[in-house]
Amino acid sequence: MFKYVSDVSILSHNIIKEYIPEKDVAIDATLGNGYDCDFLSENFKKVYAFEIQKDACDKYIDKNNESHDKLSYFVKEPVNCICYNLGYLPGGDKNITTLAKSSLSSIKQSLELITKNGIVSIAIYRGHNEGKEEENCIINFAKTLPKNKYGVMLHECINRSITSPLLMIIEKK
Repeated sequence: MFKYVSDVSILSHNIIKEYIPEKDVAIDATLGNGYDCDFLSENFKKVYAFEIQKDACDKYIDKNNESHDKLSYFVKEPVNCICYNLGYLPGGDKNITTLAKSSLSSIKQSLELITKNGIVSIAIYRGHNEGKEEENCIINFAKTLPKNKYGVMLHECINRSITSPLLMIIEKK
């Protein structure tokens, strides 16, 4: 196994640990099986989590069985980090996926909630139709972000399948 070129979630966690100076509040915008939530809970003082599938929420206490496009409705405080793992729940119903429209809405909200030096981490799983739509929508949006306010980096494995996951990091100046 490679040390750097590995699972996008591991890469995301390493970036978050290394580059976010204040670790007060985080959001797991797509709870899923809870791996990001567990990581964030170990590293931040307070963590919010969102998930549309009740089965995923039932494994955790005090998590919102709500869509990530309602972040700003539930979170009223500055946030240092927001993690997204878009797509479908591993081991779950592959017909239930995140959607480009709600994901983009949520990401726009996250940019308002995120603090200076905060990071939004977006794992984009593009191996299904909606994932491809999300990829195009999110990348096109990220290209329009003002470079004097946000730094955007896209991590992609170029010697693997064209449907391998992407990791986008948005850092607020």
